[in-house]
Amino acid sequence: MNIFSSFFPFLLLCFLTSLFSSCFAGNVTYDRRSLIIDGQRKLLISAAIHYPRSVPGMWPGLVQTAKEGGVNVIESYVFWNGHELSPGKYNFEGRYDLVKFVKIVQQAGMYMILRIGPFVAAEWNFGGVPVWLHYVPGTVFRTDNEPFKRYMQNFTTFIVNLMKQEKLFAPQGGPIILAQVENEYGYYEKFYGDGAKRYVTWAANMAVSQNIGVPWIMCQQYDAPDNVISTCNGFYCDQFTPNSPNKPKMWTENWPGWFKTFGARDPHRPAEDVAFSVARFFQKGGSVQNYYMYHGGTNFGRTSGGPFITTSYDYEAPIDEYGLPRLPKWGHLKELHRAIKLSEHALLKSEPTTLSLGPSLEADVYDDGSGVCAAFLANLDEKTDNNVVFRNVSYHLPAWSVSILPDCKNVVFNTAKVGSQASVVEMVPEELQPSVASPSKGLKGLIWDIYVENAGIWGVADFTKNGFVDHINTTKDTTDYLWYTTSIIIGENEEFLKKASRPVLLIESQGHALHAFVNQELQGSASGNGSHSPFKFKKPISLKAGKNEIALLSMTVGLQNAGGLYEWVGAGLTSVKIEGFNNGTMDLSMSKWTYKIGLQGEHLGIYKPDSLNGVKWVSTSEPPINQPLTWYKVVVDPPSGDEPVGLDMVHMGKGLAWLNGEEIGRYWPIKSSKHEKCVDECDYRGKFFPDKCLTGCGEPSQRWYHVPRSWFKPSGNILVIFEEKGGDPTKITFSKRKTSSLCSHVAEGFPMVEQESVSKVGSGKSAAAHLKCPKNTSISNVKFASFGNPTGRCGSYSKGDCHDPNSTSTVEKVCLGKNECAIELTEENFDKGLCPGTTKKLAIEAVCS
Repeated sequence: MNIFSSFFPFLLLCFLTSLFSSCFAGNVTYDRRSLIIDGQRKLLISAAIHYPRSVPGMWPGLVQTAKEGGVNVIESYVFWNGHELSPGKYNFEGRYDLVKFVKIVQQAGMYMILRIGPFVAAEWNFGGVPVWLHYVPGTVFRTDNEPFKRYMQNFTTFIVNLMKQEKLFAPQGGPIILAQVENEYGYYEKFYGDGAKRYVTWAANMAVSQNIGVPWIMCQQYDAPDNVISTCNGFYCDQFTPNSPNKPKMWTENWPGWFKTFGARDPHRPAEDVAFSVARFFQKGGSVQNYYMYHGGTNFGRTSGGPFITTSYDYEAPIDEYGLPRLPKWGHLKELHRAIKLSEHALLKSEPTTLSLGPSLEADVYDDGSGVCAAFLANLDEKTDNNVVFRNVSYHLPAWSVSILPDCKNVVFNTAKVGSQASVVEMVPEELQPSVASPSKGLKGLIWDIYVENAGIWGVADFTKNGFVDHINTTKDTTDYLWYTTSIIIGENEEFLKKASRPVLLIESQGHALHAFVNQELQGSASGNGSHSPFKFKKPISLKAGKNEIALLSMTVGLQNAGGLYEWVGAGLTSVKIEGFNNGTMDLSMSKWTYKIGLQGEHLGIYKPDSLNGVKWVSTSEPPINQPLTWYKVVVDPPSGDEPVGLDMVHMGKGLAWLNGEEIGRYWPIKSSKHEKCVDECDYRGKFFPDKCLTGCGEPSQRWYHVPRSWFKPSGNILVIFEEKGGDPTKITFSKRKTSSLCSHVAEGFPMVEQESVSKVGSGKSAAAHLKCPKNTSISNVKFASFGNPTGRCGSYSKGDCHDPNSTSTVEKVCLGKNECAIELTEENFDKGLCPGTTKKLAIEAVCS
């Protein structure tokens, strides 16, 4: 047998599918400086993309966009409760096809970090641990507890064996170079007493005993055992030191934005500060840096945790929820990654020397003495720009910034100078279109099918009890909903029956939300929030003489996902009283309450397209408005085009949505308070924290809900909505996410990082404005162009008192009709004699079509 001929296809496959990872048995080790892969030291820039927070149709594009952004590793948690739906029963279909996701990473020629956990936190329901495990007798999560350890080991071993079976670990020729056990346990060890340390040691030994051939990590674990690597999570990790001098400095979670909760404002982290944190990390000897998140995605269905985490998990990440690069953040970080890559050889071959350049000013120099040299110049002052002298050359350093010099001479990147392309992205509405596959039923236009739930018990009651039960222990998270119902008799002599005054219903709940019905009529709603789940309800109610039915719909909005002993946090009613009777207050807390788990529509599965449930839908072209407990079903065509799609629910109340049986998720366009503090502009300077840069005061915390294009059929798409408290379904629209404008704004002398090798750095190329349209489009219109001192930002530029009148024609000449273009700030293109003594800028806004 010809050995070469049989081996050649394998070599070809390796060449085609792997630029970074080895197709041969990849040996992954480490020392104090870095990971060592196949004998080579590596600086690794990683992107967190959680496979169940997008759909398989999006995975190749997301991975490719990350790679184009200068990333060479993809990272994901493994979501235990998405995979092990009941003990020993596994799910790896659709969004949970982990093997398919890892193979897509491999095919892109990238490495993979697999954070098995299996506790993950992640703002994911119950922290990723299956709810059923809480009800295994004697179980306490995340401590030296035999039932928990047994199930945790079983699942970890199952995932490891699956990866081995598919040859996905690096020694097998696969992309996985690191694995993680546990997650941020160091935050919560104090809650678990002596069992905590024993658990950590057990978890590390259990993981290492799996013999996967690559290192294991524990993030935020300051006492991590010697056989695993301790890593850092946070907004900044430049000052982090591993708990052993033999371990490399790794950053598993750099948060480039922040998560959002229903009813809260929108957090923003500026691109300048994200870049600053990354540059500082590598400046101070870092070797692996992972963006959590690089693409946040969507908490489809009921997967969000918190509680109160929104269905959107956009995270203001470099790739937005819909899969589009977030500009300029994505582009600014791409340029940073290129600058770090140019410095990689010097960073890994030499020890740094730290030099003080003045107060809050420093340089770290990596010089191996043979001509290979890279330097990072940092200004840590939060307010003041400074000029520094380094190696007899003067450099300007904006406040809170790092300049990267891959050759110790030329600045190719400064974290505070954003010159990459920006954009204006809009959600363009498109009315729901009736499908040709929709039965007309003798009606014209959009045909709605309607089904209304009973307020209270449907079918046979589940049980009756004096007093209250815990919501979560009762539903076991099989549904968000639990009905608490009782009745009271009102005598005809009650004074409030004769007057205009009404009695007041007082409810206290551990969380999370509530709708109160009396005699089938909605009396009001209340909820907690992302900071405080418990809440109180106080509303006047309408009672009549005789028997009155009280039905209280308690709801969860995602389960607790982190914290010490978090699985024991409850929800549901704790007190119900009515004030205003002749004899004072009626306390119903210990009355006889009848309970029903879930909704009848859920039980019947009426959101499933092929469900033969016997439900008597009522068809109409004029669906009821502001009617609670209502199911709406409509058959529609997909929106035109191929842009990503969101469902605009701003005119609805609160509920759940499905398309063709796929779970879009919880919708709740609750508004944040207009009395809270929001900013117009975010100052990147100084340490970031989640409440530093908030917008959206008085606006819905989530208006649009991502509906993946792959969920649509050419026609006959069944959209199902369950509305809890009332809205206007006629105003529901699909909205297409479109880039309406592209912008570039650069200044003379701007550092350029176009070079691919250190030898070409400092080649004298002028600063340039770059524009690149989405695929299959070209620049059709230049809306604004000004060389001089323009002001404003993308979408709202204006000319200053210094302006070259030929700016627009110059840009049009270079860019019109092209997919991408670059306009250098040279004398050939612009009048550089304008405004002597000032640094001139070029601002452009263009339209692609």
